[in-house]
Formats: sequence, structure tokens, C-alpha cells
Amino acid sequence: MKKRTLAGLALVALALTACGGRQPLKPLKGQSLPAVPNGAATAPTAAQLMQPSIQARPERNVELLTQSRKRDDDGFDLPPERQPQ
Repeated sequence: MKKRTLAGLALVALALTACGGRQPLKPLKGQSLPAVPNGAATAPTAAQLMQPSIQARPERNVELLTQSRKRDDDGFDLPPERQPQ
């Protein structure tokens, strides 16, 4: 009984993996591709749009703080004002 259940689950999993499409995406009828960004000569491809920008994934700064420093006075660090009642 367990072998039948396992075989059935394997067949279902195999069928589900075959459902994925391998064709490039196209816009629907009546719709167009997104506009070309300002300053770009051509519209980006789907692969280029999938790559995160540098702002989305900045490089990590692993520089360790080796010495503590006293902070300078901050002129904008004011205590909260009391609200009139």
C-alpha cells in the first residue's frame, strides 16, 4: 500500500514539473511592452529586468570599527516640545 501511494505521489510530482513553460513571455493581444526608460537607447530585455540593480543589492561594507570615537554635538538633537493643553 505504501509503495502504491509513493508511486502515485511521484507521478503527480512528475506531472506538475512538466507544467512549466519554456517559451519566452510575450505581451497579451492589444497590450504593448513597457516604455523605454529615459536615457536608454533600447528597452531592457526580460533577462536584464530580472537582474537586481546595484541599489537593490549594494555591496557589503565589512570594515570593522577599530576605535571608538566621541560623537560631535548635533545641533538638531533637540528635546521634544511640550504641547499646549
